[in-house]
Amino acid sequence: MNDALYIAATGLQAHQSNVDTVANNLANINTPGFKRTSANFHDVMRASAATAEGDAAATGNLAASPVGVKIASTVKDFSAGELRNTGSAMDIAIRGDGFIEVQMPDGSTAFSRGGSLVVDKDGLLATVEGHVLRPAIHVGRDISKLAIAADGSVSGTDANGRQTPVLGRIELVGFANTSGLRAQGDRLFKSTEVSGEAVPVKLGDSGGPSIAQGFVEASNVKLVDEMVTLMVAQRAYEMNVKVIQTADEMAAMSNNLRR
Repeated sequence: MNDALYIAATGLQAHQSNVDTVANNLANINTPGFKRTSANFHDVMRASAATAEGDAAATGNLAASPVGVKIASTVKDFSAGELRNTGSAMDIAIRGDGFIEVQMPDGSTAFSRGGSLVVDKDGLLATVEGHVLRPAIHVGRDISKLAIAADGSVSGTDANGRQTPVLGRIELVGFANTSGLRAQGDRLFKSTEVSGEAVPVKLGDSGGPSIAQGFVEASNVKLVDEMVTLMVAQRAYEMNVKVIQTADEMAAMSNNLRR
């Protein structure tokens, strides 16, 4: 009886976490550059059984194995979202794989998939949140129009209509395991031991990644997929509630029989 209650309780917790994950995806369906998150479930009994075998080998005793389910991990889906034309010269998106390196206020490095750019008070190209691109690109404050080529080269037109030479180049980096990146907020990501260190990615090659000026990458959340996942999670939650109710009724019947 206790096992049934425990299994159902872990199921409630796991599926509630899954519902919360889906809700966050749906809340960001219109957020440019947002990457959906999915929940991976893990069989607690299977993990405990493996531990029990190890304990038995070490001590000669069979360890007790709890049962149930839990969220083993949440994983970011880094598949590309649709590129949407904004017509703004200060919007950029990445066609293909790769990330733009930016500097955080504390001096550390984070990685972005693009978005809206600004020229900060020092004349440096930065994200709209104020994170300066790395390597730094000094545009200056007197540039009236910015041009960003597919290979990342940045040039501009000054107030007198004169074309500037190349001011710098937006560079991309990649990771051995993109799924290992840690979300930082503001659609930024941090590298981890799982993702590996950032390595340069060559821009502009045929079939390779490139920069698209005047575009932003839309969220990769698909409404239909999320609604299906949400319905499955809600049904599973309801089933676990019924298990608890049934176990409670059986316990009550058992107590009555003893009287």
